[in-house]
Amino acid sequence: MFQLKSPGAMTLIEYLTETEEPTTLKATYEPIAQAAAKTAYRVDPLHDGRWDELVRRHPRASLFHSTAWLKSLSKTYRYTPVVYTTSAPGQKLENGIVFCEVASWLTGKRLVSLPFSDHCEPLIHSPEDVQAVVFELEQEARRGQLRYIEMRPLRPFKMVTSMRHAGVPYTMHQLDLEPNLSTLFCNCHKNSTQRKILRADREGLEYREGASEELLADFYSLHTNTRKRHHRPPQPRKWFINLMECFGDALKIRVALKDRRPVASVVTIRYKDTMVYKYGGSDPQFNHLGSMHFLLWRSIQEAKGDGLKVFDFGRTEADQHGLITFKKRWGTAQVNITYSRYGLSEKVTHMFESSSDHWKSRVATYVLAHLQPAILSTVGRALYRHVG
Repeated sequence: MFQLKSPGAMTLIEYLTETEEPTTLKATYEPIAQAAAKTAYRVDPLHDGRWDELVRRHPRASLFHSTAWLKSLSKTYRYTPVVYTTSAPGQKLENGIVFCEVASWLTGKRLVSLPFSDHCEPLIHSPEDVQAVVFELEQEARRGQLRYIEMRPLRPFKMVTSMRHAGVPYTMHQLDLEPNLSTLFCNCHKNSTQRKILRADREGLEYREGASEELLADFYSLHTNTRKRHHRPPQPRKWFINLMECFGDALKIRVALKDRRPVASVVTIRYKDTMVYKYGGSDPQFNHLGSMHFLLWRSIQEAKGDGLKVFDFGRTEADQHGLITFKKRWGTAQVNITYSRYGLSEKVTHMFESSSDHWKSRVATYVLAHLQPAILSTVGRALYRHVG
């Protein structure tokens, strides 16, 4: 049987490459004949301190389980976080799956674990507990007329349910920080990553970090312009303000400057033994200077110096081959993951997803690709709540 190690004893890379599978239920699409033997409860993770305690001690809990992340989602997009658990009120919280309730008139009502999150492991193990929570989720889908329920596990999490199932593939890249800095550098691709880091050093790029309004302005300008080049609206500025407020010193905005001009910026968030590179942006006129490589290498050096175990490059869509190659060239471990969606009908996509073959999705993709850059930010502020 799969046994959990003590908090901090297992890195994500070790966890994902273990040969022994965790105890889960085999997927089936036959209707459930009877209710689960246990009872499932709903918990408000923003006001029930037991959730924080579970997340702190659970070795599979990540940045995206944290109350700070849930508060940011709630404050920015008015999502309602909810945890399903078999632990009764007043008892120690032993397990839980956290979702956000997304109620959109445009893209439908659904439960997502979690919106704008790279991954979110179900913190639940025994088949009996899983069955109880899944039974309650199925009833919730029927009562609330949900379009679908989405799970974003790092490893396959299959469940017995009568709901239809669909999967969406992604990749994850993480850097093991166990080797010394010299080895980490040598493990990088020589003709791209190493060369760009050395070029940035020769160029004498200036480095600033923190969480000030000035740094936020520099980052958001670069990030917005990068999103516009890809014909995608940026997330609202309010989202980054709320992240800064909720994570405090754990979040850093890092900016590279050339002749006092901001040319690249990244946002990193530290949680437990991991530093996560979450957002970035750059001025393409200065990419040849290695400005993004400069910032990421500084971040890796800091994470290593502080004794962290993992530098997380985050998820990538399976068809973004250029970005996948960029992340692999840092000597990272690549893992394929699949988001799972469960619905009462076959319609488990919405109009803003490239994976959808509905005519509304094709229209939305076309419109976003042809909008003038000046109005993409305004569109982003209006639409992101519906994307989820």
